[in-house]
Amino acid sequence: MASGPSAAPAGSPPAAEATSLFVELGEGRWVATQHTAGPWDRAAQHGGAASALLARAVERTAPRPEMMVARFTSELLGPVPVGELGLRSRVTRPGRSVEQVEAVLAAGGRDVARATAWRVLRAAGADVPPRHPQPPPLPAGPTPGEVGPPQRGFVGAIEWRATDRGRMTQLGPAAVWMRLRRPLVDGEETSPLQRVMALADNGNGISSETESRTTYFINPELTVHLHREPVGEWICIDATTTISPGGAGLATSVLSDVDGPVGVGAQALLVGPRG
Repeated sequence: MASGPSAAPAGSPPAAEATSLFVELGEGRWVATQHTAGPWDRAAQHGGAASALLARAVERTAPRPEMMVARFTSELLGPVPVGELGLRSRVTRPGRSVEQVEAVLAAGGRDVARATAWRVLRAAGADVPPRHPQPPPLPAGPTPGEVGPPQRGFVGAIEWRATDRGRMTQLGPAAVWMRLRRPLVDGEETSPLQRVMALADNGNGISSETESRTTYFINPELTVHLHREPVGEWICIDATTTISPGGAGLATSVLSDVDGPVGVGAQALLVGPRG
């Protein structure tokens, strides 16, 4: 079942003036604002922004409150422009207890990003505590300079709070608390799934093992497995990156809210020297 067209909200601001990440135009058309821009190319979106909009489409496609998303994979098929996009979604594998939903972003006549999500039926069962490490405490105040000089685009749309497990400004594993400063869509509360998909895409940047001035480490995909839905605004990304000879890497993250771990994320990395 594909998601149907929806009208643009009355009085929506132009994209250049919007405070949100995206502005809905109606009939499956969207505009990504400057707040979605990534660090590698200001004309292309950060993967977290695109993943969050795809998550919203999944949630609104034949919604079933008795189910939750247990796995969400977002794939970048090419640069996702900061500009106008088309969005479509459908249930690709219906089922009573397990089903798959797909959402696709298009621009310039081609698909630029795709997500597949598995929804599972909520059911009473065993309660086994997670074996992943608990997140470090959420710091009481912001961390000035944690991501370097003041940032624009998507990085600037996030509030960052460093912990005693590494630093983003240093190489190696690190754990950072984050929350979105801006709504995904004006007038809407950003859902837990949208929030975690937006923030989980930062794992490779949090745990970078090479200098970004000399090396790129771009992830063409992000896969998140959730064993429960996060609560609250804050998400902790406890991330580690591994790079092997040959140009491939892997960033893995334990994802937590203030109550503890909620799932894990993984990103395949393309690693190489910057020109």
